[in-house]
Amino acid sequence: MDFWCGCTQKAIHYLLSTIYYLLSTFSPEGGQNYLIFRKFVIMETVAAIPKYNLTEEQEKRLILREYRSLLRSLKPKLKAGDKEHVRDAFELAAEAHKTMRRKSGEPYILHPLAVSRICVEEIGLGVRSTICALLHDVVEDTDISLEDIERDFGSEIARIVDGLTKISNVIDVNASQQAENFKKILLTLTDDPRVILIKLADRLHNMRTLDSMKRDKQLKISSETVYVFAPLAHRMGL
Repeated sequence: MDFWCGCTQKAIHYLLSTIYYLLSTFSPEGGQNYLIFRKFVIMETVAAIPKYNLTEEQEKRLILREYRSLLRSLKPKLKAGDKEHVRDAFELAAEAHKTMRRKSGEPYILHPLAVSRICVEEIGLGVRSTICALLHDVVEDTDISLEDIERDFGSEIARIVDGLTKISNVIDVNASQQAENFKKILLTLTDDPRVILIKLADRLHNMRTLDSMKRDKQLKISSETVYVFAPLAHRMGL
């Protein structure tokens, strides 16, 4: 699959803009060159970001539309009882994240919905992975516990969500210079490849929505993407 290429290119774009800035300081004309580069390359992305202004009712319709789109994509893989399990996961995630918003201003639940759609539509994962994608941030970011997940969805789902939570914790404490060790940690952290694939879908969506984040966060995420996640995606056949 080549869907990861756009993600990597965007990460490189942010990193190159910073490198260009640093190099330009050594040239008498560098400052002016950087201003031109920023105006026509960097700021082009920023200028394209529309101001978030949806009403509560519009947000509800948007969330419902995204959920229905997910179900349509998942339909060929649904067996008896699967749709109810997916709905339970969606409702739990929506309730757990109801007070949270992304940097763009959007309701947070749109993120796990988008990650789930990437898992189904672009990676080809199934129902259980979709449930895990919907729940991938609830243990880390909300009051929902791993025991709650296991009680409601079973040990298999709980194990994958636990792996996703552990990977997030590893990312928080490892610098991009430790990329080789980091990749080894990620690949030995779990015996279920779905953990890595869902995490890659999560990172892909974060890259697609990177423009709403602060500059230092953009560079951190871009660096991780180029040095860690892109090689991982290649290793996983994406």
